[in-house]
Amino acid sequence: MTGQNGTLALVGGEEWTEGCSFDAELLAASGGDEVLILPTAAAYEHPEKAVAAAEAWFAGLGAKARGLAVLGRADAEDGANAEVVASSRFVYLSGGSAMHLRSVLKSSKVWAALLEAWRSGAVVAGSGAGAMVLTDPMVDPRGGALTVGLGMVEMLAVVPHLGHESAEKVHRSIALAAPGLPVAGVPERTALIRDPDGSWRQAGQGQVQVFVSGKPADFGALPV
Repeated sequence: MTGQNGTLALVGGEEWTEGCSFDAELLAASGGDEVLILPTAAAYEHPEKAVAAAEAWFAGLGAKARGLAVLGRADAEDGANAEVVASSRFVYLSGGSAMHLRSVLKSSKVWAALLEAWRSGAVVAGSGAGAMVLTDPMVDPRGGALTVGLGMVEMLAVVPHLGHESAEKVHRSIALAAPGLPVAGVPERTALIRDPDGSWRQAGQGQVQVFVSGKPADFGALPV
């Protein structure tokens, strides 16, 4: 128990592919060589393929990835699954459906375990949908408006796939955000990383863009 939140990485998508150089430093920050993959968001998109991709990617980094089949609500309320999450030092949420991911994890035993792990110093990463739900509010992928997220980080919204997402939808997310609320646009193969001291930085291939009240801002506008 460190008494300090672990590193948090909000990835813009295309996880576990060339260019995601930050995964090596996330492994180092975890202090181990194992990664637990939650393919929840990919429940209807061949979650086993997401796990296999992670296994191959992290093997190339000298680490072992394994999947935990938290695919539906019953899985998220399973005590054994929650114990696995709570004892993990690096948990990675895949991309897929943000709405499904939120409905499965919200107020569940697995979500409580993930918060416990992070607050005890574990590394948590989420890509695409996985990044979106970790904030509150979160961007509604159906139209770009803001809705309730899971809130590991509050007072922040994330738009993943920046540069590949509809420009109209991105503009809507920025325009509909409450005054003073930061909206971070994160490109694919790029991570917006919150270090344990509360500071934010970017890593990977692209450039993270932050907007507050509709105007560009720097990382100092992000919540500590």
